[in-house]
Formats: sequence, C-alpha cells, structure tokens
Amino acid sequence: MSMHNPAHPGAILKELILELGITVTDAAAHLCVSRKTLSKILNGRGAITTDMALRLEMVFGKPSADHWLRLQSAYDLWQARNNRQAVHVVPYEMNLA
Repeated sequence: MSMHNPAHPGAILKELILELGITVTDAAAHLCVSRKTLSKILNGRGAITTDMALRLEMVFGKPSADHWLRLQSAYDLWQARNNRQAVHVVPYEMNLA
C-alpha cells in the first residue's frame, strides 16, 4: 500500500533532532558527516543513503537503518510516480492467446 505524498525522511529526522534538543552541528559531529551534508537531508535536498541510514541507526539507536531506507524509498517512489510524464517508455504488449 503506497502512501499519499509521504514526508521527506529529512523532515522526520529534523523532528527527531529537535525532540532530542541537539543542534544540527552536534548531530553532524556524532554522525561524522559535515553540517552541510546533514543540513541538505534535513531540508529535503539530499537523500538518506544506505551509509547515512546505518549512521543514524548507530547514533540514535532507533529507528533502524531499514526503517530510514523504507522512508526514503517510499518518498522517492511517490515522487517518481508523480513525475511519470518525464519517463519515456514503450509498454510491452504481450500476446497471451
């Protein structure tokens, strides 16, 4: 079942960071990434990669890396489906007779 316009996982991560009361700079330091890299994700301009998902799991414990990747995948697929006019393919017609 697909979601309707799922949130970018960066928005969810931003909420988590705010709830914990830590700064973006501190979170970036714990994740061993630049503040710029983390900021791009938090502002929806960057994706949560497998590497980042694992870092998030290791630093924050939960949610798991799998969960972060599912969020990113759902977001990416929703975006792609809503931009399908940009994808030029020819459907394969199968003759099942």
